[in-house]
Amino acid sequence: MLLDLQLDGRPDQARERARALAATGAAGLFTFEGPHDVFLPLAAVAGEVDADLMTNVAIAMPRSPMHLAHTAWDLQLMSGGRFRLGLGSQIRPHIEKRYGARWSPPAARMREIVAAVRAILHSWQSGERLDFRGEHTTHTLMPPTFVPGPNPFGPPPVLLGALGPLMTRTAAEVADGLLVMPFHSHRHFRERTLPAVADGLAASGRSPGDLAVHPQAIVAMGRTDAELTAARAGVRGLLAFYGSTPAYRPVLDVEGWSDLQPELNRLSKTGDVAAMTALVDDRMLATLAVTGTPEECAAEIGRRFGDVPGVTRVCCYFPGYDPPLDQVAALAEALRPL
Repeated sequence: MLLDLQLDGRPDQARERARALAATGAAGLFTFEGPHDVFLPLAAVAGEVDADLMTNVAIAMPRSPMHLAHTAWDLQLMSGGRFRLGLGSQIRPHIEKRYGARWSPPAARMREIVAAVRAILHSWQSGERLDFRGEHTTHTLMPPTFVPGPNPFGPPPVLLGALGPLMTRTAAEVADGLLVMPFHSHRHFRERTLPAVADGLAASGRSPGDLAVHPQAIVAMGRTDAELTAARAGVRGLLAFYGSTPAYRPVLDVEGWSDLQPELNRLSKTGDVAAMTALVDDRMLATLAVTGTPEECAAEIGRRFGDVPGVTRVCCYFPGYDPPLDQVAALAEALRPL
Protein backbone atom coordinates (compact mmCIF):
# COMPACT_ATOMS: atom_id res chain seq x y z
CA MET A 1 0.00 0.00 0.00
CA LEU A 2 1.34 3.41 -0.99
CA LEU A 3 1.34 6.49 1.24
CA ASP A 4 -0.01 9.91 0.24
CA LEU A 5 0.79 12.93 2.41
CA GLN A 6 -0.74 16.37 2.75
CA LEU A 7 1.27 19.19 1.21
CA ASP A 8 0.20 22.03 3.47
CA GLY A 9 1.47 25.54 4.06
CA ARG A 10 2.06 28.48 1.75
CA PRO A 11 2.53 28.00 -2.00
CA ASP A 12 5.83 29.90 -1.93
CA GLN A 13 7.19 27.31 0.53
CA ALA A 14 5.74 24.29 -1.24
CA ARG A 15 8.87 23.23 -3.13
CA GLU A 16 11.03 22.73 -0.06
CA ARG A 17 8.25 20.97 1.82
CA ALA A 18 7.43 18.72 -1.12
CA ARG A 19 11.04 17.61 -1.51
CA ALA A 20 11.21 16.76 2.21
CA LEU A 21 7.97 14.76 2.12
CA ALA A 22 8.89 12.92 -1.07
CA ALA A 23 12.22 11.92 0.51
CA THR A 24 10.31 9.89 3.12
CA GLY A 25 9.23 7.43 0.44
CA ALA A 26 5.71 8.82 0.13
CA ALA A 27 4.22 8.01 -3.25
CA GLY A 28 1.96 11.05 -3.50
CA LEU A 29 1.23 14.54 -2.22
CA PHE A 30 -2.17 16.15 -1.91
CA THR A 31 -3.58 19.58 -1.11
CA PHE A 32 -6.92 20.59 0.36
CA GLU A 33 -9.14 23.66 0.11
CA GLY A 34 -7.84 25.50 3.17
CA PRO A 35 -6.18 28.87 3.79
CA HIS A 36 -4.40 28.80 0.42
CA ASP A 37 -5.37 27.94 -3.14
CA VAL A 38 -5.72 24.20 -3.69
CA PHE A 39 -4.01 24.14 -7.11
CA LEU A 40 -1.08 26.56 -6.86
CA PRO A 41 1.13 24.45 -4.52
CA LEU A 42 0.80 21.51 -6.92
CA ALA A 43 1.79 23.69 -9.86
CA ALA A 44 4.79 24.92 -7.88
CA VAL A 45 6.08 21.40 -7.17
CA ALA A 46 5.07 19.58 -10.36
CA GLY A 47 8.59 19.76 -11.75
CA GLU A 48 10.36 19.38 -8.42
CA VAL A 49 9.33 15.89 -7.23
CA ASP A 50 8.42 12.58 -8.83
CA ALA A 51 5.48 11.98 -6.48
CA ASP A 52 1.90 11.75 -7.68
CA LEU A 53 -0.12 14.95 -7.11
CA MET A 54 -3.77 15.32 -6.18
CA THR A 55 -6.32 17.84 -4.97
CA ASN A 56 -8.05 16.37 -1.94
CA VAL A 57 -10.33 18.06 -2.48
CA ALA A 58 -11.03 21.03 -4.74
CA ILE A 59 -14.49 22.35 -3.93
CA ALA A 60 -16.36 21.92 -7.19
CA MET A 61 -19.74 23.59 -6.81
CA PRO A 62 -18.46 27.20 -6.93
CA ARG A 63 -16.22 26.45 -9.92
CA SER A 64 -17.00 26.02 -13.60
CA PRO A 65 -16.30 22.53 -14.98
CA MET A 66 -14.38 24.29 -17.75
CA HIS A 67 -12.04 25.95 -15.23
CA LEU A 68 -11.56 22.63 -13.46
CA ALA A 69 -10.82 20.85 -16.73
CA HIS A 70 -8.24 23.43 -17.87
CA THR A 71 -6.40 23.39 -14.55
CA ALA A 72 -6.41 19.61 -14.37
CA TRP A 73 -5.21 19.32 -17.97
CA ASP A 74 -2.29 21.66 -17.39
CA LEU A 75 -1.29 20.03 -14.10
CA GLN A 76 -1.32 16.69 -15.88
CA LEU A 77 1.11 18.14 -18.41
CA MET A 78 3.31 19.83 -15.80
CA SER A 79 3.54 16.69 -13.66
CA GLY A 80 4.23 14.31 -16.52
CA GLY A 81 0.96 12.44 -16.09
CA ARG A 82 1.00 12.20 -12.30
CA PHE A 83 -2.02 14.40 -11.46
CA ARG A 84 -5.43 13.33 -10.14
CA LEU A 85 -8.31 15.80 -9.83
CA GLY A 86 -10.10 15.17 -6.54
CA LEU A 87 -13.41 17.03 -6.20
CA GLY A 88 -15.72 17.61 -3.24
CA SER A 89 -19.03 19.32 -2.54
CA GLN A 90 -18.77 21.11 0.86
CA ILE A 91 -21.76 21.97 3.06
CA ARG A 92 -24.39 24.59 2.30
CA PRO A 93 -23.22 27.42 4.62
CA HIS A 94 -19.76 27.38 3.04
CA ILE A 95 -21.08 27.25 -0.53
CA GLU A 96 -23.46 30.16 0.02
CA LYS A 97 -21.71 32.30 2.65
CA ARG A 98 -18.00 31.67 2.05
CA TYR A 99 -17.89 31.10 -1.69
CA GLY A 100 -20.94 33.20 -2.53
CA ALA A 101 -22.23 30.50 -4.87
CA ARG A 102 -25.61 28.88 -5.42
CA TRP A 103 -26.57 25.76 -3.50
CA SER A 104 -28.35 22.78 -5.02
CA PRO A 105 -28.74 19.12 -3.98
CA PRO A 106 -25.08 18.09 -3.77
CA ALA A 107 -25.09 14.50 -5.05
CA ALA A 108 -26.98 15.38 -8.23
CA ARG A 109 -24.86 18.48 -8.73
CA MET A 110 -21.58 16.62 -8.22
CA ARG A 111 -22.71 13.90 -10.62
CA GLU A 112 -23.20 16.56 -13.26
CA ILE A 113 -19.92 18.34 -12.52
CA VAL A 114 -17.91 15.11 -12.74
CA ALA A 115 -19.67 14.17 -15.96
CA ALA A 116 -19.09 17.62 -17.45
CA VAL A 117 -15.38 17.67 -16.57
CA ARG A 118 -14.91 14.21 -18.02
CA ALA A 119 -16.80 15.19 -21.17
CA ILE A 120 -14.56 18.22 -21.67
CA LEU A 121 -11.40 16.19 -21.08
CA HIS A 122 -12.62 13.51 -23.49
CA SER A 123 -13.38 16.09 -26.17
CA TRP A 124 -9.89 17.54 -25.96
CA GLN A 125 -8.25 14.14 -26.02
CA SER A 126 -10.33 12.55 -28.76
CA GLY A 127 -11.08 15.56 -30.93
CA GLU A 128 -14.80 14.76 -30.77
CA ARG A 129 -17.30 17.59 -30.65
CA LEU A 130 -18.11 18.82 -27.14
CA ASP A 131 -21.81 18.44 -26.45
CA PHE A 132 -22.63 18.34 -22.75
CA ARG A 133 -26.06 19.51 -21.64
CA GLY A 134 -26.98 19.34 -17.97
CA GLU A 135 -29.41 20.92 -15.57
CA HIS A 136 -26.82 23.30 -14.07
CA THR A 137 -24.16 23.59 -16.74
CA THR A 138 -23.95 23.37 -20.53
CA HIS A 139 -20.79 23.03 -22.61
CA THR A 140 -21.37 22.98 -26.36
CA LEU A 141 -18.97 25.67 -27.62
CA MET A 142 -15.32 24.70 -28.09
CA PRO A 143 -13.64 26.60 -30.95
CA PRO A 144 -10.20 25.28 -31.96
CA THR A 145 -8.57 28.35 -30.41
CA PHE A 146 -9.45 27.06 -26.95
CA VAL A 147 -8.61 23.38 -27.44
CA PRO A 148 -5.30 22.39 -25.79
CA GLY A 149 -5.01 19.30 -27.98
CA PRO A 150 -4.46 15.70 -26.88
CA ASN A 151 -2.59 15.33 -23.63
CA PRO A 152 0.49 13.13 -24.18
CA PHE A 153 -0.12 11.58 -20.76
CA GLY A 154 -3.84 11.06 -21.24
CA PRO A 155 -6.64 12.84 -19.40
CA PRO A 156 -6.17 13.04 -15.62
CA PRO A 157 -8.44 10.82 -13.49
CA VAL A 158 -11.37 12.56 -11.79
CA LEU A 159 -12.04 11.44 -8.21
CA LEU A 160 -14.95 12.33 -5.94
CA GLY A 161 -14.88 12.71 -2.17
CA ALA A 162 -17.81 11.20 -0.27
CA LEU A 163 -19.07 10.18 3.15
CA GLY A 164 -22.81 9.52 2.95
CA PRO A 165 -24.36 6.68 0.95
CA LEU A 166 -25.85 8.87 -1.78
CA MET A 167 -22.60 10.67 -2.61
CA THR A 168 -20.66 7.42 -2.31
CA ARG A 169 -22.99 5.70 -4.77
CA THR A 170 -22.62 8.68 -7.09
CA ALA A 171 -18.83 8.43 -6.98
CA ALA A 172 -18.98 4.71 -7.73
CA GLU A 173 -21.25 5.39 -10.71
CA VAL A 174 -19.47 8.27 -12.45
CA ALA A 175 -15.98 8.95 -11.07
CA ASP A 176 -12.62 7.30 -11.68
CA GLY A 177 -12.07 7.03 -7.95
CA LEU A 178 -13.61 7.49 -4.52
CA LEU A 179 -11.93 9.57 -1.83
CA VAL A 180 -13.23 8.16 1.45
CA MET A 181 -13.82 10.95 3.95
CA PRO A 182 -11.18 10.72 6.73
CA PHE A 183 -13.81 11.03 9.49
CA HIS A 184 -15.03 7.45 9.62
CA SER A 185 -14.67 4.24 11.57
CA HIS A 186 -13.87 0.68 10.54
CA ARG A 187 -17.52 -0.20 11.11
CA HIS A 188 -18.89 2.76 9.13
CA PHE A 189 -16.55 1.98 6.24
CA ARG A 190 -17.62 -1.67 6.15
CA GLU A 191 -21.35 -1.24 6.86
CA ARG A 192 -22.10 2.00 4.99
CA THR A 193 -19.36 2.92 2.51
CA LEU A 194 -18.64 -0.43 0.86
CA PRO A 195 -22.33 -1.37 0.31
CA ALA A 196 -22.91 2.04 -1.29
CA VAL A 197 -19.90 1.47 -3.54
CA ALA A 198 -21.31 -1.89 -4.59
CA ASP A 199 -24.70 -0.32 -5.33
CA GLY A 200 -23.13 2.42 -7.44
CA LEU A 201 -21.00 0.02 -9.44
CA ALA A 202 -24.00 -2.23 -10.07
CA ALA A 203 -26.17 0.68 -11.17
CA SER A 204 -23.57 1.81 -13.70
CA GLY A 205 -22.64 -1.67 -14.89
CA ARG A 206 -19.07 -1.27 -13.72
CA SER A 207 -16.84 -3.73 -11.88
CA PRO A 208 -14.72 -3.08 -8.77
CA GLY A 209 -11.68 -2.76 -10.98
CA ASP A 210 -13.21 0.30 -12.62
CA LEU A 211 -13.10 2.34 -9.40
CA ALA A 212 -10.01 3.28 -7.41
CA VAL A 213 -10.82 3.53 -3.70
CA HIS A 214 -8.62 5.92 -1.73
CA PRO A 215 -9.21 5.60 2.02
CA GLN A 216 -7.98 8.37 4.28
CA ALA A 217 -6.81 8.13 7.86
CA ILE A 218 -6.41 10.63 10.67
CA VAL A 219 -3.20 9.51 12.36
CA ALA A 220 -1.80 10.14 15.86
CA MET A 221 1.73 8.78 15.54
CA GLY A 222 4.75 8.78 17.81
CA ARG A 223 7.38 6.61 19.48
CA THR A 224 7.53 8.26 22.90
CA ASP A 225 4.82 9.10 25.42
CA ALA A 226 5.43 12.80 24.85
CA GLU A 227 5.12 12.46 21.08
CA LEU A 228 1.93 10.42 21.35
CA THR A 229 0.38 12.83 23.83
CA ALA A 230 0.99 15.78 21.50
CA ALA A 231 -0.23 13.84 18.45
CA ARG A 232 -3.39 12.65 20.17
CA ALA A 233 -4.19 16.17 21.33
CA GLY A 234 -4.06 17.41 17.75
CA VAL A 235 -6.16 14.53 16.50
CA ARG A 236 -8.80 15.03 19.22
CA GLY A 237 -9.21 18.60 18.08
CA LEU A 238 -9.87 17.59 14.47
CA LEU A 239 -12.24 14.79 15.48
CA ALA A 240 -14.21 17.21 17.65
CA PHE A 241 -14.46 19.65 14.76
CA TYR A 242 -15.66 16.99 12.34
CA GLY A 243 -18.03 15.54 14.93
CA SER A 244 -19.71 18.90 15.41
CA THR A 245 -20.82 18.95 11.76
CA PRO A 246 -24.36 17.62 11.20
CA ALA A 247 -23.40 16.05 7.86
CA TYR A 248 -20.90 13.78 9.66
CA ARG A 249 -23.33 12.52 12.30
CA PRO A 250 -23.92 9.16 10.54
CA VAL A 251 -20.42 8.05 11.52
CA LEU A 252 -21.23 8.69 15.18
CA ASP A 253 -24.64 7.05 14.78
CA VAL A 254 -23.07 3.81 13.63
CA GLU A 255 -20.92 3.68 16.76
CA GLY A 256 -23.78 4.54 19.15
CA TRP A 257 -22.63 8.10 19.80
CA SER A 258 -25.59 9.95 18.29
CA ASP A 259 -25.97 12.33 21.22
CA LEU A 260 -22.43 13.57 20.87
CA GLN A 261 -22.93 15.46 17.60
CA PRO A 262 -25.50 18.04 18.81
CA GLU A 263 -23.45 18.66 21.95
CA LEU A 264 -20.28 19.23 19.92
CA ASN A 265 -22.25 21.48 17.59
CA ARG A 266 -23.56 23.52 20.52
CA LEU A 267 -20.08 23.96 21.96
CA SER A 268 -18.67 24.92 18.56
CA LYS A 269 -21.08 27.85 18.42
CA THR A 270 -19.78 29.12 21.76
CA GLY A 271 -16.16 28.67 20.72
CA ASP A 272 -15.40 26.32 23.62
CA VAL A 273 -12.76 24.26 21.86
CA ALA A 274 -11.39 22.81 25.10
CA ALA A 275 -14.77 21.39 26.06
CA MET A 276 -15.24 19.97 22.57
CA THR A 277 -11.87 18.25 22.63
CA ALA A 278 -12.52 16.83 26.10
CA LEU A 279 -15.55 14.97 24.77
CA VAL A 280 -13.35 12.87 22.48
CA ASP A 281 -12.32 10.08 24.85
CA ASP A 282 -9.71 7.37 24.30
CA ARG A 283 -12.21 4.89 22.87
CA MET A 284 -13.44 7.40 20.32
CA LEU A 285 -9.86 8.28 19.45
CA ALA A 286 -9.00 4.65 18.76
CA THR A 287 -12.22 4.13 16.77
CA LEU A 288 -12.17 7.22 14.58
CA ALA A 289 -8.42 7.64 14.16
CA VAL A 290 -5.28 5.52 13.89
CA THR A 291 -2.79 5.82 16.73
CA GLY A 292 0.51 4.31 17.82
CA THR A 293 4.03 3.85 16.52
CA PRO A 294 4.57 4.01 12.74
CA GLU A 295 4.50 0.22 12.59
CA GLU A 296 1.33 -0.01 14.70
CA CYS A 297 -0.38 2.64 12.57
CA ALA A 298 0.53 0.78 9.39
CA ALA A 299 -0.85 -2.46 10.82
CA GLU A 300 -4.14 -0.78 11.76
CA ILE A 301 -4.45 0.83 8.32
CA GLY A 302 -3.88 -2.59 6.78
CA ARG A 303 -6.54 -4.13 9.01
CA ARG A 304 -9.08 -1.51 7.99
CA PHE A 305 -8.44 -1.33 4.26
CA GLY A 306 -5.97 -3.96 3.09
CA ASP A 307 -8.52 -6.48 1.82
CA VAL A 308 -10.70 -4.00 -0.09
CA PRO A 309 -10.66 -4.21 -3.92
CA GLY A 310 -9.31 -1.06 -5.52
CA VAL A 311 -7.34 0.08 -2.45
CA THR A 312 -3.67 0.51 -3.31
CA ARG A 313 -2.83 3.66 -1.35
CA VAL A 314 -3.92 5.64 1.71
CA CYS A 315 -3.96 9.38 2.47
CA CYS A 316 -2.72 10.17 5.99
CA TYR A 317 -3.33 13.34 7.99
CA PHE A 318 -1.31 14.48 11.01
CA PRO A 319 -3.51 17.30 12.37
CA GLY A 320 -2.15 19.77 14.89
CA TYR A 321 1.33 18.24 15.08
CA ASP A 322 4.29 17.58 12.81
CA PRO A 323 5.72 14.05 13.15
CA PRO A 324 9.46 13.58 12.64
CA LEU A 325 10.14 12.76 9.02
CA ASP A 326 12.01 9.60 9.95
CA GLN A 327 8.77 8.32 11.50
CA VAL A 328 6.86 9.24 8.35
CA ALA A 329 9.46 7.27 6.38
CA ALA A 330 8.97 4.33 8.75
CA LEU A 331 5.22 4.50 8.17
CA ALA A 332 5.71 4.49 4.39
CA GLU A 333 8.08 1.52 4.68
CA ALA A 334 5.68 -0.44 6.91
CA LEU A 335 2.75 0.19 4.56
CA ARG A 336 4.57 -0.86 1.41
CA PRO A 337 4.21 -4.67 1.76
CA LEU A 338 0.55 -4.54 2.79
